[in-house]
Amino acid sequence: MPRLKKRCSQALILLALAVGVLIFLFQDHSSELFYETHWQDLGMSEPQHQIVLEPQQQQRVPETQPPALPQRLLVPCFANASVANMSGFSAQPRHIQDFLLYKHCRDFLILQNAPPNKCTGSPGGLGPVFLLLAIKSSPKNYERRDLIRRTWGQEREVNGATIRRLFLVGTEPNGLEARKVNWLLAMEAQAHGDILQWDFHDTFFNLTLKQVLFLEWRAVQCPDASFIFNGDDDIFAHTDNMVVYLQDNKADKHLFVGYVIRNVGPIRVPWSKYFVPELVMKENKYPPYCGGGGILMSQFTTGAIRRASHVIPLFPIDDVYLGMCLEREGLAPATHMGIRVAGIQPPSPRIGSFNPCFYQDLLLVHRFLPYEMLLMWDALKNSDLECSKVSIIQPK
Repeated sequence: MPRLKKRCSQALILLALAVGVLIFLFQDHSSELFYETHWQDLGMSEPQHQIVLEPQQQQRVPETQPPALPQRLLVPCFANASVANMSGFSAQPRHIQDFLLYKHCRDFLILQNAPPNKCTGSPGGLGPVFLLLAIKSSPKNYERRDLIRRTWGQEREVNGATIRRLFLVGTEPNGLEARKVNWLLAMEAQAHGDILQWDFHDTFFNLTLKQVLFLEWRAVQCPDASFIFNGDDDIFAHTDNMVVYLQDNKADKHLFVGYVIRNVGPIRVPWSKYFVPELVMKENKYPPYCGGGGILMSQFTTGAIRRASHVIPLFPIDDVYLGMCLEREGLAPATHMGIRVAGIQPPSPRIGSFNPCFYQDLLLVHRFLPYEMLLMWDALKNSDLECSKVSIIQPK
């Protein structure tokens, strides 16, 4: 009998030790599990993940190791479960349902922030920001970001005006890829100081969220930037021409120029990328807006859009949302003939469109492959370029 009691005691001790080890392992990895899982994929009653890093974890991450995992959680943003009771909700595609459930969520942690001197000058001699390039980029698009840094997105001075660069990024939606891509973005942030990343999934319907979060960041971190360029990472921007054009304008006056789209409304076809059901918007007409490939706006107008965004609920198409904000503020978008979001058409079918002489007077062309950016930038910087007879337009 004593021997049996002794064996039972030993078994209980071993069991306690095993439980203790399991608890330790769960605590050690629970934050990692939460970090890599998107709650809205698990059910509408769960929160979107929002993470706060301890102060010591917000510093630059060495290139030899991935970013540290979060250690504690911010107050999460829960789904608005009441929208699930709306007529027709269950018949909507999953991304539409997710948008409706979480469109009220606007507070997300900054995972990678720009350095403090991004907008206040730097030891390198660059002064206050004249033109801030706010470039929307997907987490995996490293090659595009790298070529932009080497070409039209170079931080430099043009005609005495300072150009600064930021890439606006969310997180990779694929949980298996997220940790790897976040490591990449941390390395880019350390090397270039130009990554502004928030902890939300970088998807098409979250581009409006990206815009709104940038407006809040700019108001606090870069309020004195005279002009903002807001565009995609698959364009070619002739930033020298942008500066020349903007120097004829005033930062404290309304300016919002691009390629204006009028008299269109929501696409009701469910298989379209731009599908917007009546559950999201009942009206059949959008206000005038500029195509999101590339837009120039003044400090005044940027502030007005931010003010309107505090009142207007998020809408899934980001360029339309900016048009909604302008309309609320009593402002209108304007077209600039040098901004070609649909590409260019050469004057003759015998002449290819990839001719630097077609681009010498333009401000922006959409779309470009990364290697094409490099080739076009090099060609336009060539002092021997002669284009007197082949220029395609004279911009307004």
